[in-house]
Amino acid sequence: MKNIATDNFTPLELDWLDSARDMGHQAGKILRSYFRRQDLNIMDKGNAYDIVTEADKASERLILDYLHSRYPDHAILSEESGDDHRHARCQWIIDPLDGTVNYSAGLATYCISIGLMVAGETRMGYVYAPTLDEEFYAIKGKGAYGPNGILQVKGTTDLQRAVVSTGFPYDKATNPDNNLDRVARVMPRVRGLRRLGSAAMDLCYVAAGWLDGYWELNLKEWDACAGELIAQEAGATVTRYRNDHGICILAACPGIAQQLLEMVV
Repeated sequence: MKNIATDNFTPLELDWLDSARDMGHQAGKILRSYFRRQDLNIMDKGNAYDIVTEADKASERLILDYLHSRYPDHAILSEESGDDHRHARCQWIIDPLDGTVNYSAGLATYCISIGLMVAGETRMGYVYAPTLDEEFYAIKGKGAYGPNGILQVKGTTDLQRAVVSTGFPYDKATNPDNNLDRVARVMPRVRGLRRLGSAAMDLCYVAAGWLDGYWELNLKEWDACAGELIAQEAGATVTRYRNDHGICILAACPGIAQQLLEMVV
């Protein structure tokens, strides 16, 4: 696997990464084959803001079939299929298409996110952006890697020079705790505020130093698992700062993390 010093990883860790990369690239081919097609079938999942496409489902089928074949004793938590409720030491955390709204609109900011938890701890994270052909990955305690090799967060300490990103929960139309107040607080204090539409890619972009910080409310484990580890291994300060509104996460350069956290809690 390119960009990895293989002597730094155990054979088991390399097996995990090889599997994640294989699944990611195969699923990526499926997503590219559906991308910007006029006949893409888009379905609501309860409201007009939370959607699924036939591409999500095809990507997930491939990944689930792969895992059932290669790791039959492992548990799986996946966005479209949920939890298989097996009690296993190893559990794969899958988002077969993170950024579905972008994808359905023909925007190229989307990815496949694959994490592996062992005894409740995230040990491996892998994120693949098919249109850009960029991959990001990490093993717990052994660093993070991306398109240009080892990932390292930026050393930004001045919030006014920071470019940060955020997102909005699917219940934004009905729940007043929808992040708009936090955006209003942060926007005047930073150089730029972006909304990429893919939590996994936001976290990886912090890891790569392309963003200085990111926060979001009401995520699910499949949104955050892989990217969170990648950001941590790249040196980001990562905090799950609330437990009453899904996963509320902040990842940022250590030099601005506390300032940003104080504005978004």
